[in-house]
Amino acid sequence: QVQLVESGGGLVQAGGSLRLSCAAPIRAVGPHAMGWFRQVPGKEREFVAVIGLSGGSTNYADSVKGRFTISRDNVKDMAYLQMNSLKPEDTAVYYCAARPWVVELSSSKFDFWGQGTQVTVLS
Repeated sequence: QVQLVESGGGLVQAGGSLRLSCAAPIRAVGPHAMGWFRQVPGKEREFVAVIGLSGGSTNYADSVKGRFTISRDNVKDMAYLQMNSLKPEDTAVYYCAARPWVVELSSSKFDFWGQGTQVTVLS
């Protein structure tokens, strides 16, 4: 069973920064896009960012554009989410995900998931 593992979450003051990491040992599965999603209690899992096969193509939710940056290191089988200028509304459990080939924005299109890491932003 393939499992992704997120880390780097925590508690931060508004305006601060966090860098999330995702160990994604799925190279054997084949080429894949990586994504970050977030979820708060009582709400659907929300798209945050996605990055393509080689890292050249990215897409972001409007709510995080200009503040978050997704990246990946295919040699290390890692994905990252740099979060700057954090806002209280960014508070959520953040999940790393992967899917074959092309990027998608829907969580239902992703096959592999991590357990989530909590990000809490104080007002």
